[in-house]
Amino acid sequence: MTDSEKKISRVSAPERTARMVEAIYGCKWSLTVYRLLANGVNRPGEMVRSVDGLSTKVLNDCLRKNLDFGIINRVAYPEIPPRVEYEITAFGRKFIRILDQIESLQREIETS
Repeated sequence: MTDSEKKISRVSAPERTARMVEAIYGCKWSLTVYRLLANGVNRPGEMVRSVDGLSTKVLNDCLRKNLDFGIINRVAYPEIPPRVEYEITAFGRKFIRILDQIESLQREIETS
């Protein structure tokens, strides 16, 4: 087997999964958003007011990425003024459990 046959091409990696993990970890605010949602903070304006340094633009980018991957769900209420809330999906809860396990593994590595 040659060296080129041993290497795994990035193209052959599980593309959607890899993109999801890279996008979520690439957005430093995703984990903060998950924590806010877990604590009942589910409206965008409230999220921005709750976290120092979080802007509306950055939050909207983060929310969009998480919506695209099905980690969170957007609920729009037909009210005036309009009201929008976000919630973690069933898939999102599974994904967050995996992230929690990765964080636990990282702590274990750091203490050994």
